[in-house]
Amino acid sequence: MLFNSYYFILLFLPITWCIYFGLNALKKYKLAQVSLVAASLFFYGYYNWYYLSIICVSIIVNYGIAKVIGRENYKHRKSILTLGLAFNIGLLLYFKYTNFFIDNINAIFHTDFFVRQILLPLGISFYTFQQIGFLVDVYREETENLQLEFLDYAEFVSFFPQLVAGPIVSKELIYQIKDLSNRKVNFDNMAGGLMLFAIGLFKKVILADTFARAVNWGFSNISGMNSVDAVIVMLSYTFQIYFDFSGYSDMALGLAGMFNFKLPLNFNAPYQSYDILEFWQRWHMTLTSFLQKYIYIPLGGNRKGKVRTYVNVLAVFLISGFWHGANWTFVVWGMLHGVASVLNRTFKKQWDKLHRAFRWICTFVFINLTWLVFRADTLSQAKEMIAKIFAGEMGRVSKVLAAKYSLMETEILNYILLQNYALSQTYMIYVFIIVSTMIVVCVRPFCMKKFSPNIRNFLGIMFIIVWSVLSLAGESDFIYFGF
Repeated sequence: MLFNSYYFILLFLPITWCIYFGLNALKKYKLAQVSLVAASLFFYGYYNWYYLSIICVSIIVNYGIAKVIGRENYKHRKSILTLGLAFNIGLLLYFKYTNFFIDNINAIFHTDFFVRQILLPLGISFYTFQQIGFLVDVYREETENLQLEFLDYAEFVSFFPQLVAGPIVSKELIYQIKDLSNRKVNFDNMAGGLMLFAIGLFKKVILADTFARAVNWGFSNISGMNSVDAVIVMLSYTFQIYFDFSGYSDMALGLAGMFNFKLPLNFNAPYQSYDILEFWQRWHMTLTSFLQKYIYIPLGGNRKGKVRTYVNVLAVFLISGFWHGANWTFVVWGMLHGVASVLNRTFKKQWDKLHRAFRWICTFVFINLTWLVFRADTLSQAKEMIAKIFAGEMGRVSKVLAAKYSLMETEILNYILLQNYALSQTYMIYVFIIVSTMIVVCVRPFCMKKFSPNIRNFLGIMFIIVWSVLSLAGESDFIYFGF
């Protein structure tokens, strides 16, 4: 089920919220938890009930392993942890990477092994990493005074706002689940959560989905574009993936707030970064934290000399790229960021002496170009797209590309004001790009601001909710659903 759907907004969310808090008001706390877990599993299996068997098995097995590891004075804790890690990684490798490995074996050794079409369960990368982190925390005895019950753990993994595309939550959510003070309706949390949900919905429906139309057309018509078109498509994807993923994260935080839970921040204005190291401290922050805590530091971090540090950095970015998808484009994208991070560490003193504007431009251009590799279906397609950008083929923006930016509500307004429909379409490209640039470069993330319930904010929220809901012409997946 999608956050950006009539079914979710008008039925699933209000019904789930009313049942959950209604049962809590009657002090039926366990039943309220059951209702929320059941609703979350229904949310997850809405499009394909096959996914449910996988996540349920994952939850049951990981809960059992966590209980065993958590026993006092148990001699085989490390062996059980290893078994748990093997189970989770094996699950991820099978469902996400089997076809990738077989395809590459066939290509390298000229074999013809049969490739099964294995369905990729939604969000498997997210809830698998989440459970790996929890098992390691239990092993390290970082879950002090936590009486782990199955229902608490099931809610921790399946809680629908963060289930499919994060943020990757830690054990702190279980402590919040156990806190009975969170079971009462909090209207301040409701108001703040509604604000974040509305902003996230607007980012997705009005901004990300508009940019997506241009991006999809561009990557399907590379040979027919000029360099101006290619630059616009490049910028469009840079903004699409930002508003798509940050929009989902805002909605996740907002929805969790409505249920009195606080999820970790996942974005902190990443396009305001002055180098790649800073970018990764701001982009997909929970993934960065996971990789640092559970991979980079155990590998030795920066404690074993510069060469080992750089090897560890490259290893982490290789894993990060591979985590995003079973395609060489993701691997190359990860390694490009890894190399940039190593160079950034090596020449940081010299880099920091350069003018801030120059550093920001270089960083933003690098992010834009590497996003093309991330978005491309193949490395050759990415190469073709980048070559088109630098080909110097100047010209007017293609009419078909310009039409991708038209919204029904703005078409009427532009026609009235400009009296020139063709001009208004081209004009809308620059409106979207300029406004989006101002948002990502100049605006502090809304989830970091303190929300004040007042008439002005109420009217603003209602306006963007109504606009977004009326613009739900069709349901569109979030980019990170595929990871």
